[in-house]
Amino acid sequence: MDIVMEVRKELKLLADEKYRIFHSKLVPGKEHILGVRMPKLRQLAKRISAGEGWRTYLDGEPSEYYEEELLRGFIIGYARMPLEERLKRLKAFIPVIDNWAVCDVVSCAFKFKKKDSGIVFDFVKKYISNEAEFKKRFAVVMILAHFVDENHIDEILKMLNNINDERFYVSMARAWALSVCFVKFEEKTYDILKNGDIDKATLNRAISKINQSKRVSVSAKERVKKLRA
Repeated sequence: MDIVMEVRKELKLLADEKYRIFHSKLVPGKEHILGVRMPKLRQLAKRISAGEGWRTYLDGEPSEYYEEELLRGFIIGYARMPLEERLKRLKAFIPVIDNWAVCDVVSCAFKFKKKDSGIVFDFVKKYISNEAEFKKRFAVVMILAHFVDENHIDEILKMLNNINDERFYVSMARAWALSVCFVKFEEKTYDILKNGDIDKATLNRAISKINQSKRVSVSAKERVKKLRA
């Protein structure tokens, strides 16, 4: 039995029917969900990534189950490999993404050295202008997960302001990113929220996320509430 089939068999043993029913509601339209909880997927991904067969697994037959897509996303982030290979594998994986969960897993699990941040940022930026909903969401989530810092904030806010895409999963990611920017760079982000080119739905979602944050002061939350469209 090859590694893909071995892992598939293990995933089926880890499946939880109650969780499958619950999680299926969170990923509407996605089929072939086994119902494996995320901590168990992470554990399995780390175990595969630490062994010698992770390349064979990633290069194996296409995913049959949703959890296999998640697992591959985790492994691309966890396994030790040169940056060039990680980006190549990520580029090949991105077209597979068709839901928010796989998108966010591969974005947040992705690892790189600080010295390589410029290369990764340039790689990610190309997807901001992509017309595909989840490719664009991928770029936004990568940015909010890895690049909201002094060196990138001005360019990030400019990109977030110029996205001009009201599709739900892009809008939600954009709102999430704006809330992360607000936590770290309140004044700059407030100016974009107040004066920028942000549609009403995204603005209101960003304000809601800011108000849910425990890292934002009460006074700042009240100030932002006044911007609600």
